[in-house]
Amino acid sequence: MSRTPLTGAIATPHADATRSAEKAFASGGNAIDAALAAAATLSVVYPHNVSIGGDLIALVRDPSGRTRCVNASGPAASAVDRAAMREAHGEVLPYRGIDTVTVPGAVRGWDVLRRMGGQLGWEEIFTDAIVAARDGVAVSRSLAAAFRDEEAAIGFDAGFRETFLAGGLPVEGDALVQPVLARTLEAIRDGGAAALYDGGLRASFVDGLASLGSRIGAADLLLFHPEVVEPLSTSFGPYRVLTSPPNTHGFVLLRVLGELERQGIADPLGADFGRMMEHFFAANLVRDELLADPRVTSGDVTELLNGDATAHGDEPVLPGFRRPRGDTVGIAVSDSSGWSVSLIQSVYHAFGAAVVEPSTGILLHNRGTGFSLDPASPNALAPGKRPLHTLMPVMVDDAQGLRFVSATMGGQGQPQIHAQTLLRAMAGASAQEAVSAPRAIVGPQRDGDAPSDIYVESDLPAPARASLAETRLHLIETPDADELVGHANLVAVASDGGLDAGSDPRSDGAASVRMYGG
Repeated sequence: MSRTPLTGAIATPHADATRSAEKAFASGGNAIDAALAAAATLSVVYPHNVSIGGDLIALVRDPSGRTRCVNASGPAASAVDRAAMREAHGEVLPYRGIDTVTVPGAVRGWDVLRRMGGQLGWEEIFTDAIVAARDGVAVSRSLAAAFRDEEAAIGFDAGFRETFLAGGLPVEGDALVQPVLARTLEAIRDGGAAALYDGGLRASFVDGLASLGSRIGAADLLLFHPEVVEPLSTSFGPYRVLTSPPNTHGFVLLRVLGELERQGIADPLGADFGRMMEHFFAANLVRDELLADPRVTSGDVTELLNGDATAHGDEPVLPGFRRPRGDTVGIAVSDSSGWSVSLIQSVYHAFGAAVVEPSTGILLHNRGTGFSLDPASPNALAPGKRPLHTLMPVMVDDAQGLRFVSATMGGQGQPQIHAQTLLRAMAGASAQEAVSAPRAIVGPQRDGDAPSDIYVESDLPAPARASLAETRLHLIETPDADELVGHANLVAVASDGGLDAGSDPRSDGAASVRMYGG
């Protein structure tokens, strides 16, 4: 019996991941299956940005039009001791090392997504990822650049050296082979997420973490379960913009869009660009000072959204917090049956903690760096608490239905990337034009940056550039098509249901719109 034809639109930051998503559609899957297949492949081929040892946050829209947020960000270990961390590290955690590792949430997040409406089994979803890990994949341009740029900060961990540096520093085109990770993926394929969190892999994984000095125990893995919650949303013109609520910084995007409307800022990509970026500067300071895990810290998200919450100055008053920047993947998928996914997964900084648990080959994220060690901070490190989180999937709809699925990397700059991409698309740009256009990001993107530093691509249009000269922001020039301003991926849905997709040329990605079945 022939399958009802299905059109699927995909945009990811690596062409291999896009091909994996296409195979999932071709095998009878929907947007959930395609997103999961892409995420699994990216976790092998893009280790500077993503791993199964990291976190995941996603928006999932079902055919009824309901959108839900899956927050699979893991907490600090139940045995963590902030005082001991301060004694070991001073006022801030290091960027890398075992003390920056929190419970990885991604694989449990995958399981939740699949149960929400996926059609394929783990075997079909994991096929490409397992082959890539077992047989090897060519090091991409972006991965090679990350190895080169981070050379001085990686290589201290034996598992990392064995996995990635055994033949020297990889360059573009070299073969990246990860046989231990392949066996781990096979175990998850056969046993599901339970294999890692309460099954056969857990004991060796926890023992390996302990041997490295981690405080994460078996109970931390067993008791971790992602949240499925309602998205945070706001109206913007004829649109409704949806994103992830705290502990993520999705509110920054919604807050600034609200300011554009309240203040009648009519040309935010042109003559008013500087005004928009100053609003992002102010919202960043609010995020740095006030955002925390709402399960642990009291706070009113309405105040974060509507501008009632303000920071105390131009610099953070809490010295223990290190602003987020980092490396991430964003996957945007939609299909003609009504399923859509914006999936964000990450190791946080490039190569995360730069630590590989040797028995599983899992590269660990450094998401704990998002905590403060200052006890006065709402975001202070505590047992079982989730850190301030930069991952933020986005969808946009209007009265007729879904219009955009947006996903990006970019650390603390993610809200700004979403805004610039979506504003262009709302103004009539194609998905590819929207993600390719010149951008700017205000706030720290490199060590030593100030909150008022703004990275500006060299080809940013003259009206926008001129408007920045009228602000208090400090311009830092960066080449056009620079990875520093993120990898954006976008799917656009026309009023007649037609799909369009664009993948950022700053990445190694590809976009695809195809019909399957029939």
